[in-house]
Amino acid sequence: MPETIRIETDPRGVATLRLARAEKHNALSSEMIAEVTEAAGTLGGDPRVRVVVLAADGRSFCAGGDLGWMKAQMAADAATRGREARKLAQMLRALNEMPKPLIGRVHGNAFGGGVGMASVCDVAVGADGVRMGLTEVKLGLIPATIGPYVVARMGEARARRVFFSGRLFGAGEAVALGLLAKAVPEADLDAAIEAEIAPYLAAAPGAVAAAKALVRDLGPRIDDAVIERTIAALVRTWEDDEAPEGIAAFFEKRPPGWIAG
Repeated sequence: MPETIRIETDPRGVATLRLARAEKHNALSSEMIAEVTEAAGTLGGDPRVRVVVLAADGRSFCAGGDLGWMKAQMAADAATRGREARKLAQMLRALNEMPKPLIGRVHGNAFGGGVGMASVCDVAVGADGVRMGLTEVKLGLIPATIGPYVVARMGEARARRVFFSGRLFGAGEAVALGLLAKAVPEADLDAAIEAEIAPYLAAAPGAVAAAKALVRDLGPRIDDAVIERTIAALVRTWEDDEAPEGIAAFFEKRPPGWIAG
């Protein structure tokens, strides 16, 4: 029985995959990563499921990496760090390649890995008050394993505006960047998601799956080689001096050494 996610499927075949670590702002722990990966495979292979909605409990969609996971990485060796990065990469790939339409319901905060999860959705709709950001560089890290999906969603030119600045941005800019298809008042978010679901229920499921596979094949290549490059890049970053300093500063609630004054 999953402990960090909930899955609910209605009679129409609309499955909601809900991140359920509200008390942790749905930060991605090793357990959640494993459970989401398994759920993506299960839902993708279930002929009764027509559409999947990726949603979250609590005040945040996903606040990025779990603090406990980050602490563990500080003490880990390169091989362990590579294995952990690969698990996240496999989760993102499983969601991205799921042969069902994946609709993101984004609210609250979506940072780091949360932006990556929005990027693997076929369409993501956000609440007006959402805050997003690729905040890894503030910790001396890089948005590596999520990078192929973020760049595929935004395009390189738009990604350059936010990929390595670490700054936060709101719903309007997220729409302009292509991360969100639209932003609506939070009270209207469920209705907006229903509007995205409805067309798929009138479409042939096999044709939808084949069309999704084709558009992935025609888009930017995200294959084993690309994924391994992102993992290696992240591991190299962990081996640098900045990541230990940035993460230590975060836990010690002080500015990292690269901030003057």
